[in-house]
Amino acid sequence: MKKAIPLKNKLSLRDLNLMGSPYYVVLFFLILIPLILILFYAFSERVNDLFISFSFNYFRQFLNEPAFIKTMLDSIKLAIYTTLVTLFIGYPTAYLITKSNKKTQTLLILMITAPMWVNMLLRTLAWKQIFEMLNASLLGTDIAIITGMVYVFLPFMVLPIYTVLSKIDPKLYEAADDLGANKFQTFLKVTLPLSITGVLSGITMVLLPAATTLVIPKYLGKNRYLIGNLIEDRFLTAGNWGYGSAIAIILSLVIMAMVIFTKKLDRNKGAKE
Repeated sequence: MKKAIPLKNKLSLRDLNLMGSPYYVVLFFLILIPLILILFYAFSERVNDLFISFSFNYFRQFLNEPAFIKTMLDSIKLAIYTTLVTLFIGYPTAYLITKSNKKTQTLLILMITAPMWVNMLLRTLAWKQIFEMLNASLLGTDIAIITGMVYVFLPFMVLPIYTVLSKIDPKLYEAADDLGANKFQTFLKVTLPLSITGVLSGITMVLLPAATTLVIPKYLGKNRYLIGNLIEDRFLTAGNWGYGSAIAIILSLVIMAMVIFTKKLDRNKGAKE
């Protein structure tokens, strides 16, 4: 009888590379080229109709505008508040979902993700209507903007935490129980440390879009000017792509530093343990 050949031995390394070629095409056209264009516009300045020069002028302009820096700090503050609220709501939600039976888990995950099927603009306008019915004076405040962003971005916090929690080996809970740990101690010593990866993924997935969102401040903030609106204004209204690109890069660097700092804290915690 002919022995079956494992699939991995049938596929050569060249075949595997060819299978991944669509991914590289998407990576090149949708990520690499836009990134190169942003860097080009941010670090170049037109000298005349024929020549351009390398320049930090757009970065200097932004850093010399206290109003724009305040706008960026305001955006980051609201994004941090939104991330903390989504974490406060999302972690217990994900934990409770994992403790229910499989059919209920599927139903609850469906309920969490169902609002994502509706366009974000419609969801934001729905919240605007709700605020106008309950208390119109709240529109334009931090509470209205944070409420809208928490509603929109909550699934991005719940899903990664749920994925990590659902993969924790039940034998670890049995071992903790055998060693005499109560439920709170089991949560602190087993569940929480093993779910940090999901928490960090959720923080990243909420913090980044919350800091640059356009629609929610526009409708729930009564045209309040945040950093996303500033970048949009530079690109679409002023037509100053270099300035808009420079602001986008500065914001990206600030958020990247915050994410790296958060992950570094996690590594230090793990080293101490």
